[in-house]
Amino acid sequence: MVDRNDIGSWLSGPDTSGISKYPGERLGLPESGSGSIARAGRRILAIVLDWGIALLISNFAFGGDSWATLAIFAAEQMLLVGTLGYSIGHRVAGIHVLRLGGGPAGPMAAMVRSLLLCLVIPAVIFDPDQRGLHDKAMNTILVRR
Repeated sequence: MVDRNDIGSWLSGPDTSGISKYPGERLGLPESGSGSIARAGRRILAIVLDWGIALLISNFAFGGDSWATLAIFAAEQMLLVGTLGYSIGHRVAGIHVLRLGGGPAGPMAAMVRSLLLCLVIPAVIFDPDQRGLHDKAMNTILVRR
């Protein structure tokens, strides 16, 4: 005869002891506040603002050419993230890009990260710590300021 204790292990649900309680916990980051992982709302706000700025510049300078808009967006990301650690959208959203160890992203990481971001797919595929493939490729992280 089957005893309740025999089936109790799968009724209690999966073992979650190795799963993080919040994004960034495995990386040693705080759950909230400054230095915590930038959540989706802030990321979306930042990218919408940055794309809007690129679109405005493109409309005035190039008649709204979509390739010009993409190039302006990429240039903004490369220049600003590579030098300041944040784009205009990042600044407004209160987030910035760092190396995983805590240092600045730097120009090379900003360039590769920006090019991958322009491909879109690496940005929408992310891990439990909410790091997109473009961040994982360059060992960077987007955190709250």
